[in-house]
Amino acid sequence: MARNREYDEHEVLQKAMELFWRQGYEKTSMQDLVEHMGIHRRSIYDTFGDKHTLYLKALERYEQMVGNSMNSQVKPSDSVKQSIRRLFEITILRSGQGPKGCLTVNSAVELSLHDEEVAEKVVDSFSKTEHLLYELLVSGQESGEIPETLDAAKTSVFFNNSLVGLRVLTKTTDDRQKLESIIDTTLSVLD
Repeated sequence: MARNREYDEHEVLQKAMELFWRQGYEKTSMQDLVEHMGIHRRSIYDTFGDKHTLYLKALERYEQMVGNSMNSQVKPSDSVKQSIRRLFEITILRSGQGPKGCLTVNSAVELSLHDEEVAEKVVDSFSKTEHLLYELLVSGQESGEIPETLDAAKTSVFFNNSLVGLRVLTKTTDDRQKLESIIDTTLSVLD
């Protein structure tokens, strides 16, 4: 007779995500996961598979969490420029909550050169953000808020690159003024 799970799968996946986010993939052992998630090793294997599969699921969870945050905080704005600014500001605001930086960027730096599955997830995540930026820019051009002479495709690539750089920088500094100055300078191309 199979035993009922004595834990919430979403809750323990959240804990795994936070541990990977804080320590990285390589520095996180199965024993670290057992202790942090508060479940037995066998339960981890039965529910999530091996460490690599758990990491991929944690990365998916992070992507979903960030995507929900972007959609709820960025798109509802009346101003496209404000929406884009808000996207950048979310990165600064998040830096004070939970682990520093961005799990997707951490994964890109740590694993994407030698782990094809992680690299695909990273590229997909970056592409979604770039597409969101592109949609915002085109919307701003259609409303007249952003000049039509601005190349929306090239600018969305530039903004995404700047956003990734900002995500890296939040791992090394809490200097809010410096981070806001970077946002101001980046977004000045819209003026």
